[in-house]
Amino acid sequence: MARSDLRRRFEEIYLAHYADLLGYVRRRTESPEDAADTLAETFATAWRRIGDVPAGPSARLWLYGVARRVLANGRRAETRRSALVERLGAELGQGDDRDWTPDHEDLDAVRAAFRRLGPDDREVLALVSWEGLGSAEIATVLGCSRGAARLRLHRARKRLTKELTRAGVDVARYGVRMPAMARGEA
Repeated sequence: MARSDLRRRFEEIYLAHYADLLGYVRRRTESPEDAADTLAETFATAWRRIGDVPAGPSARLWLYGVARRVLANGRRAETRRSALVERLGAELGQGDDRDWTPDHEDLDAVRAAFRRLGPDDREVLALVSWEGLGSAEIATVLGCSRGAARLRLHRARKRLTKELTRAGVDVARYGVRMPAMARGEA
């Protein structure tokens, strides 16, 4: 492929997936600078490996996988768990104390339960809730089979339900809304 064709393909991939990747990275980094660094490294990898980037919608999943590895490499000094706990703690600290209702109390319990999960459980639940991915797409991002992705998601949901029940949250009351609550949108 000619260099101009490679460049054109890269530009198409960049324009098609930049916004999704930015959102993915921002939700997983502490600062805009960290997000920019991760995004730059992800697209630099895509440029270097342009021949490996799949065509169509699969390119986004491939980029998520690259971004995931870039983030993991950048966090060797600190664990993913401590970073998420700090970020969620900061969000909870910014809460408004006026007119708290029982639903807000449940929301606090959901956030606390989510923090108590292991990093792998939080990641798979975040891919479903924050990124809106299905099990086949999660499998691509995590580099595992569909069955393994479904099993990881099932186990993560069971552990979250157990933590919520332990915290006194009526899980049956929320049903499918629970993932939205965990990300603070309910």
